[in-house]
Amino acid sequence: MIKLAREFGLLEPLRAHLAAGLPAFGSCAGMILLADRLDGGPVGSGLTETLGGVDITVRRNAFGRQVDSFEEDVDIAGIPGGPFRAVFIRAPWVQSVGAGATVLATLRTGRGAGHAVAVRQGRLIATSFHPEMTGDARLHSLFLGMITNDGSG
Repeated sequence: MIKLAREFGLLEPLRAHLAAGLPAFGSCAGMILLADRLDGGPVGSGLTETLGGVDITVRRNAFGRQVDSFEEDVDIAGIPGGPFRAVFIRAPWVQSVGAGATVLATLRTGRGAGHAVAVRQGRLIATSFHPEMTGDARLHSLFLGMITNDGSG
């Protein structure tokens, strides 16, 4: 995706719009694109470049290959109504969180236990998982509320 953004002349305009406050919701690969830093990826391959905007370091494919995909319930800060069923498909996880970002959800069990899987910074939300794969619209509602109200969610 970053290679396509560069090839079509979108890389710098997207970075500029995000820096100017454009709201964005990045799931899975979108989290990778919104991260300020990546852990891993061959140097010089273009796989270590991002759009940035969220003060996190992300590890690509941290949970393994496609066959390692899984679902797990996660508690997401700011979302009432109990756990959110998260679908992880060859997903990244957050290696570290900088001062600018807020963790919304952390895995409690399994291989990724202790790693953040949902974060927010300003008008940006990034998730390791695919909330669009479920019928649960609570996370998308949080994002819409965040960008249409006073920004508090």
